[in-house]
Amino acid sequence: MTETGINDRLVRAVLEKTGENAYLCYQCIKCSAGCPLAEYFDLTPNQVMRAVQLGREERVLNSKTIWLCASCQTCTTRCPQGIDLARIMDALKSIAQEKGIKPKVPEVATFHKVFLRNVNILGRAYELGLIAEMNLRTGQPFKDVGMGLEMITKGKVRILPSVARPPRQPKRMAQPGEIAYYPGCSLHSLSSELDESTRTVCDVLGLKVVEPQGWTCCGSSAVHGADPVVATTLPIQNLALVEKSGFDEVMAPCSACLFRFKSALHDLREEDSLKTQVANRIHYEYRDSVRVLSVLDLFEEKVGMDAIATHVKKPLHGLRVVSYYGCLLTRPPKITGANHVENPRQMDQIMVALGAEPVDWSYKTECCGGSLSLTRTDLALALTRKILLAARALGADAITTSCPLCHVNLDARQAQIGLDFQMPVLFISQFMGLAFGIEPQRLAVHKHMVSVKPVLDKIG
Repeated sequence: MTETGINDRLVRAVLEKTGENAYLCYQCIKCSAGCPLAEYFDLTPNQVMRAVQLGREERVLNSKTIWLCASCQTCTTRCPQGIDLARIMDALKSIAQEKGIKPKVPEVATFHKVFLRNVNILGRAYELGLIAEMNLRTGQPFKDVGMGLEMITKGKVRILPSVARPPRQPKRMAQPGEIAYYPGCSLHSLSSELDESTRTVCDVLGLKVVEPQGWTCCGSSAVHGADPVVATTLPIQNLALVEKSGFDEVMAPCSACLFRFKSALHDLREEDSLKTQVANRIHYEYRDSVRVLSVLDLFEEKVGMDAIATHVKKPLHGLRVVSYYGCLLTRPPKITGANHVENPRQMDQIMVALGAEPVDWSYKTECCGGSLSLTRTDLALALTRKILLAARALGADAITTSCPLCHVNLDARQAQIGLDFQMPVLFISQFMGLAFGIEPQRLAVHKHMVSVKPVLDKIG
């Protein structure tokens, strides 16, 4: 209890779990002003912070907000006090469950449990099984059946699960010039287009990327909301495998995987007790010798725009493209290290090198609701609709992205939004491959749900 008679128990609980001091918030409301989901919350982010400050436990722990938060990191990035609001939202979920308070958005809590159990059993996320179980548990057995069947016919979905366990000793050691390649679960299933096109383009550019055998799930967009220690352990377990294999760099094409890696590294460097817990769980003390790169970092730093341009055989002249980075590639900068958080330029620069016309827009880092895609699909569709409409309004011929979770919403769910147009959505590696003169089949463009034929026709 504070001197003013306010119950500070919740503030202290949040501080203990996150290291974040809720009293630093002075209600500037930047978090709520930038939150893409604020209109769907029962408490805006700043109201959550005020409720925590005032000790209104029942109000905040029974709110929908803490469960609907998409962890897009916008509030954390824009807070002038540097408060990690997204982490506080996770802590409040945890506190609510410890107190036996039923989640006000039960499907989100169910997803966290199902996902974590799935990963614990198999080592990797089995997307088809995960979707089927979620549909059954939420009483919607036929949800997305049409979309799922089309995905199966296009070869996007892995029918049988793969089982992985981290080996005690690496099965292959790094060779000079090689870079470790962590595909993540999605690139072996729903987003195999990104995997196939990235490998093909890397081969053309002379980049030697090697997938370590025995990698496991990084925890993606779900585990941090269920168990913070496991959310750090899973990424570090993979980085430990990379480190023991002799690599000093690892590239993660998936933005969610990339963020989990960088977030885990940040937490490990800040919390000695967490470092000890993780070491005990994986039976290895990670030495922090591996640098984590995005696929955009790889192309920019290891090749360069001028060199990329020299490989262009079929320039993408006349093609107007908007670059969609998503919310986790650059935010927050204290974790990602991004120099241009709100206005990244890497994909735009690559498109220039390919001969296309990048169209500037204000939706580069907006959230598509990727983490809510299986739980509150209606909200994911609402956020995705805004992005597609904005691209159309600017006269874009296509959208490019490097995030598999974003691609699923923008491409696979586009038909569910009910627009009067179709917007092709290609991975940046696919655009690069097309400009390099690689046959579209090798870039897996046939797996997209929205036809890319208008793009192929335009570039001849």
